[in-house]
Amino acid sequence: MSKKLLVKNGTVLTLDKNIGDFHKADILIEGKKILDIKPNIVATDSEIVDASDMIVMPGFVDSHRHTWESLVRNIGPDWSLPKYLENIYYGNIGSLSRPEDGYVANYLGALEALDAGVTTILDWSMIISPDHSDELIRGLQDSGIRSVFAHGVPGDGEYWSRDSLLEIQDSRRIRKQYFSSDNQLMTMGLAIRGPEFSAWDAAVNEIKLARELDVICSMHLGFGTWGSVDRSIEKLHQAGLLGSDLNFVHANTLSYEEYKLIADSGASVSITPEIEMNMGHGYPATGLFMENGGNPAFGVDVVTTTGGDMFAQMKSALQAERARVNDQTLSKQEMPYDLHLSAREVLEFATDAGAKALKLDHKVGTLTPGKEADFIFVRTSDVNMFPVNDPVSAVTQCAHTGNVDSVFVAGEGVKRNGKLLNVDLADLRKKANKSQEYIVNKYSELKANQPL
Repeated sequence: MSKKLLVKNGTVLTLDKNIGDFHKADILIEGKKILDIKPNIVATDSEIVDASDMIVMPGFVDSHRHTWESLVRNIGPDWSLPKYLENIYYGNIGSLSRPEDGYVANYLGALEALDAGVTTILDWSMIISPDHSDELIRGLQDSGIRSVFAHGVPGDGEYWSRDSLLEIQDSRRIRKQYFSSDNQLMTMGLAIRGPEFSAWDAAVNEIKLARELDVICSMHLGFGTWGSVDRSIEKLHQAGLLGSDLNFVHANTLSYEEYKLIADSGASVSITPEIEMNMGHGYPATGLFMENGGNPAFGVDVVTTTGGDMFAQMKSALQAERARVNDQTLSKQEMPYDLHLSAREVLEFATDAGAKALKLDHKVGTLTPGKEADFIFVRTSDVNMFPVNDPVSAVTQCAHTGNVDSVFVAGEGVKRNGKLLNVDLADLRKKANKSQEYIVNKYSELKANQPL
């Protein structure tokens, strides 16, 4: 018989519109599933978890993260997008790690996410070899995070060749070996180059491969100068290729018509607001996508330049979108009165919309009986949180990663009382430093040998 867990006396944000939120309620969990949510549940055969002074909410869903870059975190605080690509890819840092470095990188990056209350990620992987794929997958598995492993092509010169018609290497083996069932904590996706980074025929082949494998197909598209020139969404539409299994990352500089085509097709957009504003992708398309019928998902993207949490993404997206619309009002010599975009909407984008984008909303994204129990506690007894007047505002505008008290994935605690469980941080730090030193030294040697 599966064990039961009874979460008592929390302020519960279910984000399920049919259930609503509760000033004080309980959540009954059996095994990995939520059984009930209401005040004053009695279940004498359950383990009791006290959630007093906690906001209980769905775990965050990060729909776009290059998880392996945890080993080179904060390496490029002042990098533009071209400088990032030049240093990380084009045969540079991205091609230097060993399989064992890949394991450490994904394990560390996934734990960083869990510690911050992110219970689900899409790991957009740049693969060097099959051995790297195996170790990257193992790192995610050992962390206990829910994840979509988006398998990609090597981040070397072959990746950046628009003429390359290679399908994503080794994907069929990985689907069969690791992801033969979709009823597990880890599922599979493809991280393809897309029509702005490869020949058209290559993009078509890679989308068709994703559909053969029946997995999410994610691509960077519609940002920088590429998005406003290539009109890739229109081309995909004309070719009959748009669909709900496609995930477009960034999408900053598309036309209004293209945003509508995406929304009408059921495809998703992953916005990474901090990185986009920092690196020069373009202004975050949060409002533009909404105005054309879509609900964006959020992602961290790269920790080379920002931290790995969703609190910062929510705040950045909310303020950026409000600033965009406020500026339009001010330009008419009028003062803004009703602000555009609500705190609740960005919280939904960081949870339920992300789950929908990853085709996981039947499992997670809201606290709903029948779904799997991915949830977090946000402490309200901390000095930056009390008194709580509006729990949604407290989470979106005031909270930070230090307020994340507990994290549960599929009913299992992975963080309790502010500490990750079953993790030897001293050993992990030693391994991460060793891998980081190897990669950075190899990169220094590579740069020293490059012609001026």
